[in-house]
Amino acid sequence: MVVAKRLSLPVLSLFAIALCITSAGATIIDITNKCSFTVWAAAVPGGGKQLNQNETWALEVASNTTGGRVWARTNCTFDASGVGQCQTGDCGGVLECQPNVTVTTPYTLAEYALDQYNGMDFYDISLVDGFNVPIKLGPVANGTRSINCTYDINSDCPNELKVAGGCNDACTVFKTDQYCCTNSTTTCEPTDYSKFFKERCPDAYTYPMDDATSTFSCPGNTNYTVIFCP
Repeated sequence: MVVAKRLSLPVLSLFAIALCITSAGATIIDITNKCSFTVWAAAVPGGGKQLNQNETWALEVASNTTGGRVWARTNCTFDASGVGQCQTGDCGGVLECQPNVTVTTPYTLAEYALDQYNGMDFYDISLVDGFNVPIKLGPVANGTRSINCTYDINSDCPNELKVAGGCNDACTVFKTDQYCCTNSTTTCEPTDYSKFFKERCPDAYTYPMDDATSTFSCPGNTNYTVIFCP
């Protein structure tokens, strides 16, 4: 992954197969805010957009996009030129998020890579960088396999991970290899903190080697929805 610090979407790892509806040309990702408060949606590629309650941003991306990601920013203030800051999910102090910038944790992340191995799309929800708002991600098709993290993790976040507006990941707080997996990615194991997140959001990535239960796929040229506070 480019924006998040540690996770990358695996192409050859184990994955779950979802039934999907495909469409030709560019992929459309409908990003909807169902939260009772305003969020500032962030997307790479795509930039950013303020979304009031029940507003939707129809984001169009190339159907071979790799390393795509979408997340919500909270408690933001931007001036007329799009410069400012957000309490969570800030991407360099600008409304229009750019690739290769550090994002301020915590933030709940939707990730995707389109038209990859065997022409498949791969997608996941990641809590590797913590949690700020509940999220749902899935293909546009009734009865198909969407994934979600709808538990209000902020409400019972461990005290040592609590920050204003969200629940941090253990790597950000403790900065050790046990939690960051920076020097032991082949043997990285879940920790008590990653298990805390996994118990509440079983669909989600919770540590960098959490591929087998957390990566999902569809045929290429599928359209998707991302819902904040579903």
